Amino acid sequence: PHIISDEIYHGLVYEGKAHSILEFTERAFVINGFSKLYAMTGWRLGYLIAPREFVRPMQKIQQNLFISASSFAQWGALAGLKEAEQDIQKMVETYDQRRRYLIQRLKEMGFGITVEPTGAFYVLANAKRFSKDSYKLAFDILQEAKVGVAPGIDFGSNAEGYLRFCYANSMENIVEGMSRLEKYLERYK
Repeated sequence: PHIISDEIYHGLVYEGKAHSILEFTERAFVINGFSKLYAMTGWRLGYLIAPREFVRPMQKIQQNLFISASSFAQWGALAGLKEAEQDIQKMVETYDQRRRYLIQRLKEMGFGITVEPTGAFYVLANAKRFSKDSYKLAFDILQEAKVGVAPGIDFGSNAEGYLRFCYANSMENIVEGMSRLEKYLERYK
């Protein structure tokens, strides 16, 4: 058996070192791309690392599904790989500031955060104090507070009662969103 590892957030790590499944086994397929770490969303450029015996069969499939990525996306990715290290570090530091602020504010409002995120740009917060129905709660927050959050149920039944918050926005918008959310949550006091 082989492992398929989606490593699109590889490199967006706030504490410690970024790890790959390939550090532990060669029997793995790694899916990655440039959209998250290099802020190239919409460029549709990714890659797959596969065990050698699968490369040619996968190449045959790829050749029949699409020709190639656009040249501007390839040039952009190359520039990112060669020149973006300092920009990536600054971006990670900025995300970390937003992450710390968001976690603090969510805890102040009564959300439970069992595991603080150490990578990517999402916080999964326990919202059961406010509602057991994460879909309804997320919808109500959107309608009433004009703040978009993802209901935990979208990530499986074990995440019901949780909300996922994203901090890939400006600090100004995050502060505004938290103020609106806090006002909305006053009805639960």
